[in-house]
Amino acid sequence: MKIYDISQEVLSSSVYPGDPSPSIEKISDISRGDLYNLSSFSMCAHNGTHIDAPRHFIESGKMIGEIDLESVIGACYVAEPRGALDRAEAKRILDKAALNGAQERILIKGCEVVTEDAATIFRDGGAKLIGVESQSVGPLLSPMKVHKILLEKDILLLEGLRLGEVNEGVYTLFAAPINLGKAEGAPCRAVLID
Repeated sequence: MKIYDISQEVLSSSVYPGDPSPSIEKISDISRGDLYNLSSFSMCAHNGTHIDAPRHFIESGKMIGEIDLESVIGACYVAEPRGALDRAEAKRILDKAALNGAQERILIKGCEVVTEDAATIFRDGGAKLIGVESQSVGPLLSPMKVHKILLEKDILLLEGLRLGEVNEGVYTLFAAPINLGKAEGAPCRAVLID
């Protein structure tokens, strides 16, 4: 068994343009004579590797505390696109994932973002989760439409992955978010098990 940590380190993580950067503050420090070390941190729910719940773009959508954990834990397919992630490429990836029984959770390697056409293919093909290495599943300058296509059908988004050391294929994914209850997103420690 091999375990791949596919998460970013939070404090040095990539940040979506305009989002606040994470920070940490020492409250107690043994080196200053305190009895223990204790830290406080601040971050956006969408810093680093994180899950977008439907509430992120859907007013009545599920919040992080309401999502189905089966969507973020189970067989997944890591795909390496052969070019732009258009309708045909999304169909090829979905078909390959389905042959391996892993079409419910698809992780996309590289810098490709999901187009509206690809989002529709994944949505109609039974996906429960789509993951990308980018900080946004959709195009940086216009991510809303792709988010809505997926989130309105309760398809969770796993953003900010690091898949460079992972080969294309089937893995077991564990990407449970921190239970932030009524939040629209939350950080997670995503791992793949081979």
